[in-house]
Amino acid sequence: MATSTEPAIAVVESAPAAARHPVVETLRALLRHRLGAPGFVVLVLIAAVALLAPWIAPHDPAELDYDAVLAPPGWPYLLGTDEIGRDVLSRIIYGASISLQVVVTAIGAALLLGSAIGLIAGYYGGWIDDVAMRIMDGLLAFPMIILALGIIAVLGPDLTNAIIAITIVNIPGFARLVRGQVLALREREFVQAVRVMGQTDALIMLRHVWPAVSGNVVVYASLKASTSLITESALAFLGLGAQPPTPTWGSMLSTAMQYGDAWWLSVFPGAAIFVTVLALNFLGDGLRDVLDTRLERPR
Repeated sequence: MATSTEPAIAVVESAPAAARHPVVETLRALLRHRLGAPGFVVLVLIAAVALLAPWIAPHDPAELDYDAVLAPPGWPYLLGTDEIGRDVLSRIIYGASISLQVVVTAIGAALLLGSAIGLIAGYYGGWIDDVAMRIMDGLLAFPMIILALGIIAVLGPDLTNAIIAITIVNIPGFARLVRGQVLALREREFVQAVRVMGQTDALIMLRHVWPAVSGNVVVYASLKASTSLITESALAFLGLGAQPPTPTWGSMLSTAMQYGDAWWLSVFPGAAIFVTVLALNFLGDGLRDVLDTRLERPR
């Protein structure tokens, strides 16, 4: 009788362990975090609005209504209109897709390129490390917005060039973060063991070193996303991002400066930037507490 129940008990005990996928556990822990949960929910809502913009925007963002120029919030323009009669709410909704596109693309590219540089530099060391880090130090010597302005001055004002500029200014941070952790990991016993077993350097970096540092890289990426959004808005404010008539939050704020009495032109785009940046910071705090391996977490 005892032997017949043992397999059943083993199955019952192993089922919860099998269901504990790392991504699921991370999401559960994030949703229990007092800051990470609201940040995650708000960002999901903003992403949904950006993806569904063609269906949920009440008007075409480029549609002109000369009979409702600078109309205050009301019906049918819930957030008012701008200086040529375009619906502010629709332009904010479409601007969300532009901002998220820039942030996701730029941070994703910077994460891949910076992490690759940091992995190679930290793992091999020597002159490779010296050359790579001196280049990163040179880029870090410039303030982010100044370096982005210089890059766009060379490439020209355009949405694609803005993404390239934001990517370049974020690469050094990822490279230095990954490089610092790889320097500590490359002499650890598990790395030495797989090296003795004959695995190639590429496999060691990808299969054994990268998983040990990826959690902290994700945390850093979430924190840098907020500064990247501010940089994108600043570039658009200066007319160096997406060009008209493409709606962006930064360009809407730039236009609002010329019409001080029309308070809705600055309040609503500014609130969109504020809420998104705040949600990104909350998400970063939550991911830091959940994923950062340097922090001690309660059992």
